[in-house]
Amino acid sequence: MTTLQRQRPSAPAVPQQSALRRARRVLRPARALPGAVVSLVLAGGLGASAAEVVAGLLGHPLGWVPVDELAELAGRTTWQEASQAAVVTAAAGAAMVLLAVVPGRCRLVPVQTADQLIVIGITRSGLRRTLRAAAQQVAGVDKARVRLRPRTIEVTVVTAAESSGAMLRQVGTAVGDRLAGVGTLGTGEVVVRLRRKGG
Repeated sequence: MTTLQRQRPSAPAVPQQSALRRARRVLRPARALPGAVVSLVLAGGLGASAAEVVAGLLGHPLGWVPVDELAELAGRTTWQEASQAAVVTAAAGAAMVLLAVVPGRCRLVPVQTADQLIVIGITRSGLRRTLRAAAQQVAGVDKARVRLRPRTIEVTVVTAAESSGAMLRQVGTAVGDRLAGVGTLGTGEVVVRLRRKGG
């Protein structure tokens, strides 16, 4: 198997890095679904408990929350056991807050725009498809596979046994031109690997 690494020509590093940071910050998904689930569970549980306490004070318990059993359990629990449960509950609460505060992993690749107020991203699968199509347009390439790594784009092409290593440069140029046309930010260098049929 033969390999070629090709550095993409890019814009000046400082503006591109600031645009990349801004785009990644904006495109990170919020953890809305886990937050909504936790909020609904807590609101339901605390609301049922409050309704049970108020109904019990009025002399008509609802029976939603086993108040008598909980009071008996609290009377049998030692301070040592209660402190352990409190530590576990505090750790679970801190983990939930951390999950809510820290944004999720960005699943979009930022795309450069002329307007700094506009942030656009392309899906990783969409970028893989367009780069694979660009690699397969090179004469002699039978099949291509694209992998997006953190700092590189790895393109593996399958070709006939009589194909030469010059195909690496052609595939690298085609993929680099397509990347420049799309205008992705922070994708790094293109690594092209040539695999011959039957090899």
